[in-house]
Amino acid sequence: MDGSTAKPEPASKQLDSAPSGHSEHTDDPDSPILSGKSGPGPVLPPSRFILFFSLAVTGGIADLLSKSFIFRWRGLPGQKDIWWVIDGYLGIETAVNIGAVFGLGAGKGTIFAAFSIVAAIGICIWLFWFKAAVSLWLTTALGLVSGGIIGNLYDRLGLWWVDEQGYFIEWQSGVRDWILFQIPGIPFLDPWPNFNIADSLLVVGAGMLLYQSFFPGNITDTKEEVGSTEELGSTKEQREIHPASKSGGGTD
Repeated sequence: MDGSTAKPEPASKQLDSAPSGHSEHTDDPDSPILSGKSGPGPVLPPSRFILFFSLAVTGGIADLLSKSFIFRWRGLPGQKDIWWVIDGYLGIETAVNIGAVFGLGAGKGTIFAAFSIVAAIGICIWLFWFKAAVSLWLTTALGLVSGGIIGNLYDRLGLWWVDEQGYFIEWQSGVRDWILFQIPGIPFLDPWPNFNIADSLLVVGAGMLLYQSFFPGNITDTKEEVGSTEELGSTKEQREIHPASKSGGGTD
C-alpha cells in the first residue's frame, strides 16, 4: 500500500532464469550426459566405440590369419599327423567343421551364416542404439563375440574354399579348426572337438555375458553413476542460476 507498482521483468531476463535442461542448457564436452537438445540418456564416450570395434576386428583378423597359416603349414585334414605342443594334451591338428557346436547341424552352413549376420546386427543395435555400451563389461563381452562371429562367418560364406584345389564340396560352408585339446581318460575331453581362435572368443564372450546375467551389478552401477551425475549437474546449474539457494534462504 505504499503506492509502488511491480514492474514486470523483460522477457529476456525471464528466459535467462529458466530452469536447466531447456534451450540455455550447455554441457561439458567430456560429460557423459546428454544435453537438453538431444534428449535424455547417457552419451556413449568414443572409447566404447573404439573398444568394441577394436576387439571385433582384431579378433576376426587374428582368427583368419591363424587358420590360413596353420592350414598352409599342416595341410588339409588328414594330410599330416598331430603336432603336439604339450604331448598328449594340447596339439595342432587341422579339421573342418561342417556343422555348428560339436558338429551339430551338418550341412546347414548357410543357415548358420544368416544367423551370424542377424546376431552381429543385433549386437550393434543393442550396444549403440539402446546404449548398452554404457557398460564397459558388456562392450568388452560383445566385442569378443563379434570377433568370433567375423572369423567363423568368413568360413561359413565359403570365402576360403577353393574349387580348383579339389576341396570337398561339403567343406564350402565349413569352419576351419586347428586347436586340439584332450585329457586322456576323461569323458567328453578325450578328445574335445577341435576349435579355433574364433570359437575361443565366442566362449569367453558368452561366459562374460553369463556372469553378467548372474551378477548384473556392472551395468546397473554404471547407469546409476550416470544418473547421479545428471542430478548433480542439474543441482549445480540451479545453484548458479539462484545463488540464494546456497545458503538455503532468500530475500523477501
